[in-house]
Order: sequence, then C-alpha cells, then structure tokens
Amino acid sequence: MQTKLKRENYSPDLMSNIVKGTLYLIPSLLGDSVIERSIPNSNKEIIQSLDEFIVEDLRSARRFLVKMASKPIDSILFHLLNEHTSSGQIQPYIDGLLKGKNVGLLSDAGCPGIADPGAEVVRLAHKHGIKVVPLVGPSSILLALISSGLNGQGFAFHGYLPKKQPEKGLKIRQLETAIYKENQTQIFIEAPYRNDALLQDILSTCRPETLLCIASDITLSTEYIHTKTIKEWRSEKQSFNDHPTVFLIGR
Repeated sequence: MQTKLKRENYSPDLMSNIVKGTLYLIPSLLGDSVIERSIPNSNKEIIQSLDEFIVEDLRSARRFLVKMASKPIDSILFHLLNEHTSSGQIQPYIDGLLKGKNVGLLSDAGCPGIADPGAEVVRLAHKHGIKVVPLVGPSSILLALISSGLNGQGFAFHGYLPKKQPEKGLKIRQLETAIYKENQTQIFIEAPYRNDALLQDILSTCRPETLLCIASDITLSTEYIHTKTIKEWRSEKQSFNDHPTVFLIGR
C-alpha cells in the first residue's frame, strides 16, 4: 500500500525511501471507433485506477476517459503536453510519480511517443528510475505497415514531410531513393486537410512502378487500405482530405 505524504513533510532522506509510481503509456482510439475492437479490457482496469494523466489534448482525453468509465472527470488531475509545452514545464509532471503515484500518459490518437510529444516524458521517467509500462492498443503506423504488403523488415517513419515546395518534392525523391537503394519502406503522414495535396505531390514525383499504400481511417467503419503502383493511382479519382491517413511507399 502506498502512503500519501504532504509535500511540506518531504526530506531528501524520506524521498529516497518512497517507492516510485509507474508511468502507464495508454493508447487511445484512432477515431470514433468501437472500444472493444481496439482497447483490451486490461487497459480499462488500469485506467479506472488512475486519477492523474499527462495528455496531448484535453478535450479528446476527457472524451476517451468517459468512454472508458474512468473516475469522475472533475476528480482527475490533467497535465497538458503538446507542441507548445516547454521542457521546463515537463519536470513537474512527474512529481506524482516520484511520490509513489501511478500516472497515465495518453496520446491524442494511437500510441504515446509516436508522432506525439510523449517521448520526452518517457525519457524523463527513465532518467529518474521510474517504471514505464506500455499498454497494448492501436498504432496507425504499425497497422498501416502490416496491411500494406510492403517490406516490414526494413522501414522508416518520417512523421510530417516539409509543407512547401521545392523542399517537399526533394524529400519525396530522397525517400524513393531509399526504397530502391536499401529496400526500405518509407512511412509518413500529413495533416488531414492536406492529404490530397500530398498525394498529388507523390504521384507527380515518384516512378510509375513505385508502390504506394494509402491507409485511411484505420479501425473505423470507413477504413480504406489499398496498395497500388504510382501508375495505377494516377488513374484514380479519390479524395482523402479530412480523413486521418498514413502514406507508405515501397517496392
């Protein structure tokens, strides 16, 4: 049983004897999908035991926790961690862990630490000797890769490509070169409202024989995952704007 101590009673000697808490890395839904399809019941039990979370987006975190029947939202302590959070703000986020409290790290969508800022908290936890436990759940990058038919032995995830030309076109050419030189699948994403623009850049830049997988709305009822050559995609008339999408190119 963990003992709760008031901050003012702490001393260096006392702190050294306190058992540190566990940082749980909690995957969230990739969209408005059925919880039972993506999240194991064991995750639910852990979530219901926590009353402190580090989250990327407060609104989506609240919605997810309500679905998971967590403790009353008003009783939960939230720490916001996003692209606007400075390194100096993060250190206090692990105070509860150092005092023996278990804390959840919750991504906006998918798994913490992949295409989100959670990795910095995990790194800080390791630095302080805090136990880190990853929970099972959906990762759009891995689900896209295993369903693409492209090389899963060698691959690289690049996050977002440059927004503007000519930098974007140059980056796409570099990634395609790695496909043929290293037989390495290249994975990247875009803001949903720019998906169609990125697709057109891929189609106008890559070789006709290069394979492109488009994995959109993964785990949702509108899920769409197809792999075709660039030449074949050029004859398609589809829009992927406003749908979370993973792009993969390979050979």
